[in-house]
Amino acid sequence: MSFDPNLLPGLIVPFLFKIAGAIALWVIGGWVIGFVVSLSRRSLSRGGMQAGLVAYLASIISTTLRVLLLLAILGLFGVQTTSFAALIAGAGLAVGAAVSGLLGNFAAGAFLQGLHPFKVGDYVLAGGVEGTVEEIGMIVTTIMTPDSVRTMVPNGKLFGDTLKNFSSHPFRRVELVAQLDNSADVGRAIALLKEGLAAVPNQYPGKPADVEVLEFSERGPRLAVRPYTHTDHYWQVYFDTNRTIAEVLGRNGFPVPRIPVQMASAS
Repeated sequence: MSFDPNLLPGLIVPFLFKIAGAIALWVIGGWVIGFVVSLSRRSLSRGGMQAGLVAYLASIISTTLRVLLLLAILGLFGVQTTSFAALIAGAGLAVGAAVSGLLGNFAAGAFLQGLHPFKVGDYVLAGGVEGTVEEIGMIVTTIMTPDSVRTMVPNGKLFGDTLKNFSSHPFRRVELVAQLDNSADVGRAIALLKEGLAAVPNQYPGKPADVEVLEFSERGPRLAVRPYTHTDHYWQVYFDTNRTIAEVLGRNGFPVPRIPVQMASAS
């Protein structure tokens, strides 16, 4: 069966028109999608939604509209898009079943973004990890631990576990203990420690350190030594206070607490 060259223009011209229409549809559709996404971003931001959640929702809107645009272009070429839509829906169900854990983390991330129990830069204990929040993602949250280990915690674990935010208030309390000997003058030790602690830098203004009797042990009284500081200076105040306790008690002749000798019982 021979091919009639006279039919070629009748085939090519309509096809070129379809290509031109597809290009125009892609360009115009892309502009419309960009406008819709930009408008959605502004609307969500004005509503007070967190920036991370706004970006994620905008990404979902953009991807969905791009898929619909692609189906429209395929329909322009006479491709039956019903089967594509069914395929996409089926793939979505399969992926959803396979990544149910990720979806749970995503849902938890949305709640974290909406409720914002902590923000980037806060020092937290969450999901069993303690450190400074570096990034709050939609799936995981990145925390830098005090020993400089970047740890990514699934949002589902964060949202389903006890969460402590040490940066919620302008100060936090450093809790240390000074062990005295049974023969020590408790009142003098308290006065000297309060005086020495006044020189520790970066304590919270207007909130002096607490130094009081915490409990009594076999070795002697135990003093609670509790200065207050901002989270940023916690470890500096912690170590300086420990050093101050040792220096003040040693310099003023307080005896080293003795370990009680256990008397052997008569057999």
